[in-house]
Amino acid sequence: MRIKVYLFARLCDIVGNNEIEREVPIGTTVRMLWDNLITDFPGLEVYGESLSSAVNAEYARMDVVLNDGDEVAFLPPVSGGQSAM
Repeated sequence: MRIKVYLFARLCDIVGNNEIEREVPIGTTVRMLWDNLITDFPGLEVYGESLSSAVNAEYARMDVVLNDGDEVAFLPPVSGGQSAM
């Protein structure tokens, strides 16, 4: 199956691109896809526990099974902004 992966913020910096495509076997879950990315980009591993994911623009749990043509987004935690005075 072919899956399009979107990476945001620091994840994009680590991979060197905000969008990549992956070939994965039938039955692959979001978690399995993430683990596959870590194999190729070990710097991603530190974000695994606090990561949000979405499949086809809808937030999704890591145990969601992917289908051919799905688009998966990985979003690291966000901080910052302006404090109230």
